[in-house]
Amino acid sequence: MISISDNAIKHIQRVKLEEGTKTDSFLRVNVAGGGCSGLSYKLKFDQEVKPDDKVFEQSGVKIVTDPKSYLYLIGMTLDYEGGLNGQGFVFQNPNAKKSCGCGSSFSV
Repeated sequence: MISISDNAIKHIQRVKLEEGTKTDSFLRVNVAGGGCSGLSYKLKFDQEVKPDDKVFEQSGVKIVTDPKSYLYLIGMTLDYEGGLNGQGFVFQNPNAKKSCGCGSSFSV
């Protein structure tokens, strides 16, 4: 399962409105090779759910990931933080053994 914090839900909804994203679009979360720790998170709005995708919905916000990425994301919580030290999505991933300082890449 992938969980979404209340702050992340609010931010995703706000960005969809600001960007004029279609209401039936969802947030796709993928893992790709790269970044300073070996693997990195990729986020984008999408509208096409593939037959083997994993789909999670919370408070009307849908997150979708492919099966290969899901192996790295099981149990993850997507959060959003804002403040003086910057703002952005935070990936609380219990599978990550090591993360970089910016939090956008990890290793297992």
